Order: sequence, then C-alpha cells, then structure tokens
Amino acid sequence: MQYTRRPTIVARVGRVGIGGDNPIRIQSMTNTSTRDIPGSIEQIRRLADAGAEIVRLTAQGEPEARAIGQMRQQLHAEGIDVPLVADIHFNRRAAFAAAEEVDKVRINPGNFADPGRVFRKIEYTDAEYMAEVQRVEDMFKPLIDLCKERGVALRIGVNHGSLSDRIMSRYGDTPAGMVESAMEYLRVCQKEDFDDVVISIKSSRPMVMIETVRLLVKAMDAEGMHYPLHLGVTEAGDGEDGRVKSAVGIGALLRDGIGDTIRVSLSEDPVNEIPVARFLAAYATRLGGPALDGHLGGPAFDGQNADALGGPAFDGQNADALGGPAFDGHTHPRQPQVIAIDRDATYPEDATPDYFLDDITATVISHHDNDPLAILEEAKKHNGLVIPRLTYHSAPADEVAVMAACDLGYLLVNGLRDGAIIEADSLTPVEAARLTFNIFQASGLRQTKAEFISCPGCGRTLFDLQETLARVKAATNHLKHLKIGVMGCVVNGPGEMADADFGYVGAAAGRVSLYRGKECVEKNIPQEEAVDHLVELIKREGQWIERP
Repeated sequence: MQYTRRPTIVARVGRVGIGGDNPIRIQSMTNTSTRDIPGSIEQIRRLADAGAEIVRLTAQGEPEARAIGQMRQQLHAEGIDVPLVADIHFNRRAAFAAAEEVDKVRINPGNFADPGRVFRKIEYTDAEYMAEVQRVEDMFKPLIDLCKERGVALRIGVNHGSLSDRIMSRYGDTPAGMVESAMEYLRVCQKEDFDDVVISIKSSRPMVMIETVRLLVKAMDAEGMHYPLHLGVTEAGDGEDGRVKSAVGIGALLRDGIGDTIRVSLSEDPVNEIPVARFLAAYATRLGGPALDGHLGGPAFDGQNADALGGPAFDGQNADALGGPAFDGHTHPRQPQVIAIDRDATYPEDATPDYFLDDITATVISHHDNDPLAILEEAKKHNGLVIPRLTYHSAPADEVAVMAACDLGYLLVNGLRDGAIIEADSLTPVEAARLTFNIFQASGLRQTKAEFISCPGCGRTLFDLQETLARVKAATNHLKHLKIGVMGCVVNGPGEMADADFGYVGAAAGRVSLYRGKECVEKNIPQEEAVDHLVELIKREGQWIERP
C-alpha cells in the first residue's frame, strides 16, 4: 500500500517541527509528581534516552507550571533539549504561567473556558449559544497572544470524556460534538493567524477515536485548515490490551495518511511507550529508514497464564529481552497473505471461534500485497464470506500483537466483519485465536473477556496505578461481560469511563470513589479497602459471577 501523508503546515515545538515533511514525532508523558523536580527530571532523561522527542507533564496550577520551567532550564544546562509540554485542565492561570516557561501548552476545550462537567442538560437559544462561543474566544485570545509573543506552541486537546456541558447540550456525547469542541478553538487560532498549533481528539474506544479524527479532518479541510494532528487512544490499559487498542486506533489513521505525532498511552512505566510507538509508526506507514531494535518495551511475554490477558501473559520482568528480528520494513511481510477459509479448515477444539461454522463456504480472494482495502473491494464481487489469514512467520509475539492489530484493525475499521485467523511461529494456535478475539474486542465488535479502561497515570494520579490495576484485574478479570474503569483522578475519569459498567477513581490521597456508570455511588473509600468494596458493589448490582 502506497503511504501518502496528509499535507499540513509545520508547528514548531522548541527545536522540533511537527507536520509538513517532518517525521512522525514520538512523545510520552511523565507520571511523576510535577512538584518532584529531581524525580521528574530523571524520568524525562530516561524518556529522552529511549527516543521520546516531546515530553508532557501535568500542571495543575501555577507552582507546577513554574516547576516545569525549572526542569527545562536544568535539562538545557545538561544539553538535553527535548521540548516540554504543560498539560492544563480547569486552571487558566496555570496555562498563562506555563506559556512563560515551556515549549508547548496543552489546553482542553472542555474545561479551559467552561467549568467542569456536571452532566446536566442546559438549554441555549441560538443567540445564547453564540454569546457563549464569543466568551470562549475572548478568554482564549490572550493566551494565543502570549504564545505568539514567546514562540510557544499550543495543543488543542479534546477528550471524549471531558466535553463541556454546553457542547453536550447541543451535540451530545458524539463525534460531532468532539469535532465542534476542537473547531471552536481552531477558528480563533485561524482568525489570529497563529500556526504553531497541534490538535488531538481522543477516546478510549479506538473506533470512536478513528471516526472522530476522520470527521475532524473533513471539517478542517472544509474551512481551509491544515494543522498537524496528534494521535492517541486514551485509557488503553497495559500489557497486550494497551498495545492492541493503540495499534488499532493509531495504525488505522496512520494508514489513512493522518497523523504527525503519536503517543501510545500505557498504564506502565512511560518509557515502555516509546519503542511501541516507534515500531507502530514505522510498520503502519512502511517508511523504512533505520531498523528498529525489535524491543517493544514493557513487561515481556512469559508464555504462561494465558487466561490473564487473553493471549500470552506478561511476566513483568526482563523488558529488554523481547528481541526478535529487527523491523526494517522488509523482514516481515509488507501485507500479510490473504486467503479464505473453506469447510476443510481445522482449528483447535478449545479455541474454535463461534463465528466459524463447519458448513461455511468462503470465496477465495486473490493475494494483494500492496493494499489491504483491495481485499474488501474484491469481496464485494462475491457472495461468500471473507476471512483473511494474517501470517507473521518468525516475528516475536510482542511484535505480532502490534502488527496484527494494525493490519486486522484497518480491515475491521473499513468494513471487514466475517472473521480472521492470525498465524505466527511464536504463537500457539490458542494464543493466536485469543489475540484475534482481543483485536475484535479493541475494535468494538465483540466482547469475549472483561475489559479494563485504565489511564496511563500522570502527576495527578492519586495512587500506584500499575499496582492498583493489577489488583482490580486479579479480582475481576473473570467477569467477561463487564467493562471496568480504573482512573487515577477525576479530571477525565468519570467521562472517559462513561461507558464502563463500574469505575474505580482516585478521589484524594489514599482515597477512592466508586462509580456505577457515570454515577458516583461510594465516595472517599480508604484505598486499602477499595477493591473489596468494588467487588461488593458488583455483587449488589447482580453482576457478579463466581469463578469457574
């Protein structure tokens, strides 16, 4: 498939250009307390060493914004000039302070000029609504002026879970609402001739994220905007789940030619995000260039306890031992072989997909090396089912998870519905089947295991996210019919996990609140008791199933 990237203007973030002819930039975010200057600097060093080209830190208030400025000065003195970004929610004063200290300021249109969501319907006449839009412009323009004066970039970062009540009242919790939330701010940037702007529009559901970004690109094109885009799937989780969700969402858009900088958000050490993002960007775009080292970071596969993650489990050890052939754009197939499955095909008895029927007769689809969408175009000419077989030969298991999610996810996004089979020397048939189901679940087409929506953590996180997520999973991962959110704080938590059945959200230091859907049902539980309370809540709601 010929990769052609969407043309954009270039946004300057410190020494780094985003968009235009620049490479796809790789970034991450610290999960240290921003007031912990030595600890944050150490993590930034590690991220830069791993290949992060941009690093973001949360700035809850002016002290945190000034702290990022101190870090920037110290890092520059050490010869480390990775651009630093201040992440702002709810606090406009922090945004202005950050614009005096950092290379880029991220604001959220859902809470920059509007208060935090209270999930209540507010009716506006057209005149009242336009007055609110003007109010947003009046509050936003001074920040643009300061950024222009100081050469600071802006990121307009919309999150599915934090649309303002004003946007929600007119558009609902929809892709159209997310797009309009971004466009209101972009129109002000365009009016003020401010070009150092990057846009992100994210969701914890890859299919929603893909649909919304595609819609945003159309909206920008219609109004003559060519700003670069940042891609990411929020609250993707950890382990194979986090990698698969990210690869489905980011990979599909990169193959559309959309995306100028990416972050793979994992509920792990943020350093683990970098090699996954590098690999995904190279694989999805087939840009070639220097070979990757084959290390996707994060907990390594141990091949044991396959039930834990719906595929080869992670042992949390030896992250550098993943190895495998380096991906140089040629080692692995440019496009997996595609064939159809007939009635004589066999599958392990304990992993037979329920969509695979003994009497199935599928039309054989010819091999297409260069364009996966040709599979779908060819399928339209026939009446039979189409089941691609994606073969990855000697690729190691961690690479297969990312490649298969990228390849199969792209087909699923664009209409494939009949099924798929994944094969690789590094996976047993049962492990390969579980990975296939994992990709279908990440694509929102079916749920075959418990789904965990968990944020990657940042300086706002109020508990040890990795340890907490592991405890919640250990207690509930057999509940295959449920979606459970594990969120570090309330900034995006209640909104981003709005489609979860139950939620576990940091409320204060050492305290947790529990949610049933969007409703907070237990507040400020001591952290050491919170998992037990979650289990009891699920039981009270009649959703508990004893382990087999």
